[in-house]
Parts: sequence; C-alpha cells; structure tokens
Amino acid sequence: MDNIIVVCGPTASGKTALAVELAKIYGGEVISADSMQIYTDMDIASAKATPEEQQGIPHHLLGFLDPSESFSVADYVKLCNKAAHDILSRGKTPILCGGTGLYISSFVDNLTFDDSQTDYAFREEMRKFADENGNAALLEKLREIDPETAAELHENNVGRVIRALEVYKTTGHTISEAKRMSRQSPSPYRFIMLTIDYADRSVLHERINRRVDLMMKAGLPDEARRCFEQPDRPTAAQAIGCKELYPYFRGEKTLEECVEELKLRTRQYAKRQMTWFRRDSRIRHIIAEDGDGLTELVAKAREIIDAELNSTI
Repeated sequence: MDNIIVVCGPTASGKTALAVELAKIYGGEVISADSMQIYTDMDIASAKATPEEQQGIPHHLLGFLDPSESFSVADYVKLCNKAAHDILSRGKTPILCGGTGLYISSFVDNLTFDDSQTDYAFREEMRKFADENGNAALLEKLREIDPETAAELHENNVGRVIRALEVYKTTGHTISEAKRMSRQSPSPYRFIMLTIDYADRSVLHERINRRVDLMMKAGLPDEARRCFEQPDRPTAAQAIGCKELYPYFRGEKTLEECVEELKLRTRQYAKRQMTWFRRDSRIRHIIAEDGDGLTELVAKAREIIDAELNSTI
C-alpha cells in the first residue's frame, strides 16, 4: 500500500513548518486539509503558507475557490484523492497537513457520499431560522435527528449544519448513517498520522496570540474589510479572522477589542481541534516540551514515521 503522512493539530501549533520539513526528508508534496485555505482572498485570515514558508515544496488545494462558491466535504475528498494519486504517480509522498478534522477523517476513512439533491429554498429557510433564533437553535435541530454529526460541528459552522439537515431532508438518512455505510470499503492508502500537542497549554496560547499580532501587521484588517464589503461571500463572514473584525468596521467596538476577541475565539477553536484529534486512536501524538523548536519536533516525527515504515519492510 502507498503511504500517506498526515500532520494535523490545532491552529498555530507548527503543522505547516513540520510538514514542509518532512516533505524535504521523505520526498513529499503537501496537500492542505484546511476548510478556509481553499479560498482565494483569505490568505492572512486562514494563515495560508506563504511562498517563503512553502520553501519550494509543492502545495495542493490552496486558494483555488472564490469564497462565494459552495464546497462540501465530498468535494474535498474527491479533490484530495486526485491530488494524492497525482503525487504518488510521480514517485512522491503525499503529506496531508491541516486542522480541519472533518476533512482529514473523511479522506482517511475513504468515505463516499451520495449525490443528494440541493434544495436552495430549504437552505435559505434554515439560514433565516438561524438569523432569527440563533446558531445554537439551528444546531439543536440537527442534534434532534443526527446527534453524532451535531457533536462534530460547532454552532458557528452554519453552512455545514445546514448541509447536514439538507442531506436528511433530501435522502431520508443522516450523514452519520451515510458514513457508516461508506466505511465498508477501506482506503487504498496506509496512513501515518501525527498531531502536535503542547505539554504546557499556555505555550500554544502564546503562539496563537503572537500569530494574531503578526496577522494584524501583515494586513489582516484590509483583507477582512474586503470580505466585509462583499456580503455575497457568506463563507468569509464565518471565517475566524474576518468576522471578529466586523464590529470594528461597523463602529461598534475598537480595533483593540476586536483583536482580543479574535485571540479568544482562536484559542477556543484550537481547543475544539485538539478534542477532535484526541478522539482518533490512530493518531500519534508529538509532545512539544518547553523549549522544543522545529528541529526537536522533526526528530520526534521522524522517529514515529521511520518506525512505521520499517514495520512494513
């Protein structure tokens, strides 16, 4: 079986830098597994790897879709399979890197998705319901019919909550039921899955705060304002890094207050990511100790990867 390395974990944990170094060592190319990095015009908010950070390593599934376009997990799995096949056909190793657990688990578990119909009237009805009753009430609707999927989604991920409700309405079965049925065909790939964990959670929080400060200096307010001025891009309006600055643009809060809110929301998002990845026993944890830099993380990752590769020889 062909090997695929997966580098997952919370935002600002150092996934991108680790994936690039592993790509150099194992002759790999990186496939993004981030639900926001697929979009154009959101480079800073989504912490998309810059050309300098990519260091000449080819990156796939980055910045190819306008934020006004819809994109599903099924779309991601299809494109990820295509990218992995292309990389392997050239004798390279795919390295899946990102923090969107739903994307990663769906690809690793080789989930297949039916072609459920699109019901635009229903989507609009659900968006109106969320606007009038709150995102939590919308998620509760999903919890009543599909508690498994509801447990995997955050209430602010309105698009995916509506999609899960839409699948049930148009097909008569839930997304979790579809997942169970589709797992009957195992993946053709062998996965070596790694995540970065910080022994001291405050270190990760400091990394998040520092990243937000750097994003602000890099021009995040201008990028967020462009999204704010294009209301036909609902995805951008939901993205962490954009929506937290909207109260500043509306004159409701100071920029400093919005930045602190952004740091808080990002830390909360990181906690949800860590909870997701801890549920998967297949993922090996790289523990970042106090003082560990990239060199130490690479050494720990190589120890796990080489042991896995040698076990197949």
